[in-house]
Amino acid sequence: MKSFRKELWFNIPARMDFKNITPDVVACVRESGVREGLVLINAMHISASVFINDDERGLHHDYKVWLERLAPHEPVSGYRHNDTGEDNADAHIKRQIMGREVVVAITGGQLDFGPWEQIFYGEFDGRRNKRVLVKIIGE
Repeated sequence: MKSFRKELWFNIPARMDFKNITPDVVACVRESGVREGLVLINAMHISASVFINDDERGLHHDYKVWLERLAPHEPVSGYRHNDTGEDNADAHIKRQIMGREVVVAITGGQLDFGPWEQIFYGEFDGRRNKRVLVKIIGE
């Protein structure tokens, strides 16, 4: 069995945004040489997420509005976590909602997706470098 590991680095200029990282993961699968197996993609920061959904602008807008309603950034004084001098308690909660990682099957050297599925990096406390781990195992 082969094993492959790569870190992808992102610096999202906005506090909250989503980036389609499917092409990056496809490149990792190609580089790994794995034809049949699994790929794990996970955000290595507790204020960021990896998730699968449709790459549709309206949906991404709806997610941002919904997440901000569930865990608003302001007022930062509304969160005990922010008593430590941080201002990102909302980002931790948004990450918990959107999830830490995804696992996708690799079949015939390709990501084995359903219709419209794409992999996204979700940033909830941006404007700095953060990494995503891509771990591939298989034959």
